[in-house]
Amino acid sequence: MLRVNGTDRVLDLDHRVTLLDALRESLDLTGTKKGCDHGQCGACTVLVDGRRANSCLLLAVAQDGSEVTTVEGLADADGTPHPLQEAFLAHDAYQCGYCTPGQLCSAVGVLAEAAAGHPSHVTGAARPPGPVALSAEEIRERLSGNLCRCGAYNGIVEAVAAVAAAEEGADAGARPAPAATGTPDVIA
Repeated sequence: MLRVNGTDRVLDLDHRVTLLDALRESLDLTGTKKGCDHGQCGACTVLVDGRRANSCLLLAVAQDGSEVTTVEGLADADGTPHPLQEAFLAHDAYQCGYCTPGQLCSAVGVLAEAAAGHPSHVTGAARPPGPVALSAEEIRERLSGNLCRCGAYNGIVEAVAAVAAAEEGADAGARPAPAATGTPDVIA
């Protein structure tokens, strides 16, 4: 049994079926995209028990009992879009839209990781404990596993930064990350 977007789902699947294929083919949740099928592009990113994961690399049967959130489950129960979904629209953080579901799920994970104080390569080990403020450089590093073939990276970074700033304003305890050293046009 999986809990997908807040609903318990019992599936009878072959043990070789990936979580991605179970979501798309058995549950008709086609927002999660199949890109490379090798865990290299991030198009299939979902949240599993609150942590971002490439669903193409996970066997569905191994996720028994897990809470899975797809892009379809990010909005509130009343249909109000997640703040990141609104920010992606406001900052033109998409072009063709193929990578957008994975980018959104990954960004939700990034915000949670930073709030929990998980460091990245940019953060460095010599920082005080506590939440990590998300600079543009920090966002680029944390989203580097999600590719956008259209190059909407600047809008994606702006959207995540806007939501992070709004959340940081609500939680003044975040410690700043190191200052960005430039503004490259790509996340990777």
